[in-house]
Amino acid sequence: MSDPHTTILRIDHARKSFGSTRVLNDISLNVDAGEVVAIIGPSGSGKSTLLRCATLLERLDGGSLHYDGEPVAHTDDVGKIVYASTQALHKVRMKFGLVFQDFNLFPHFSVMRNITDAAIHVQKRPKEEVRAEAEALLKKMGLEDKGNAMPCELSGGQQQRVSIARALALNPEILYFDEPTSALDPELTAEILRVIRGLAAERMTMVIVTHEMNFAKEVADRIIFMNDGLIIEEGPARDLVETPQSDRLKAFLNKLETWEQHGIPES
Repeated sequence: MSDPHTTILRIDHARKSFGSTRVLNDISLNVDAGEVVAIIGPSGSGKSTLLRCATLLERLDGGSLHYDGEPVAHTDDVGKIVYASTQALHKVRMKFGLVFQDFNLFPHFSVMRNITDAAIHVQKRPKEEVRAEAEALLKKMGLEDKGNAMPCELSGGQQQRVSIARALALNPEILYFDEPTSALDPELTAEILRVIRGLAAERMTMVIVTHEMNFAKEVADRIIFMNDGLIIEEGPARDLVETPQSDRLKAFLNKLETWEQHGIPES
């Protein structure tokens, strides 16, 4: 695990547009080792795009991105975004894991192969070592008897736990979750939230995009509220949820509470 005083992720003045639509508008964010940061906000506020830019699935249009103090992307003197070399980006990708909302498991791979494939073929680690770690991860996820199963044989909650194990198998410094429970029913959601709580207790560095407010308040050290591509408010998790300062955050939390009372899922 990284030194607890280390800033793993630093994003400064990030900008991203799709066509004429500005999705990220001057976003700056630091995440320190051992910190759990939850990102909340209405649909279309830029939460998932921020994660995709942080994990190199999308390219920034401007600003800068650093991991462990090393530059990954920066804006040059003429305002053009410049990324590090392909070799450097490959090393950066080994620093993080990403858990998607729709699992993204390889359907033709067994559970064990889904977990071990990248560690063996991308990280070039010994098969025996990787397999032993994968078996330990499956046990940790309560899936020790599912190594030979195919993804289609698992419930949604089980598939998501496999995807978490797959991300952890790369021994990442930071783990990203993009709405990890949005495709699950309440019972399966509880399974995944228990797993993430356990990782938080181990001081795994995590950034979690979520609409589960009680969970975010309980597990996160800090919450960031985004709206219209901007960070509107951020602060200690419990303070931000219980005593919001901005009118936009108050309205957002009130809407969530109303939906919850009427059993309407947040979209």
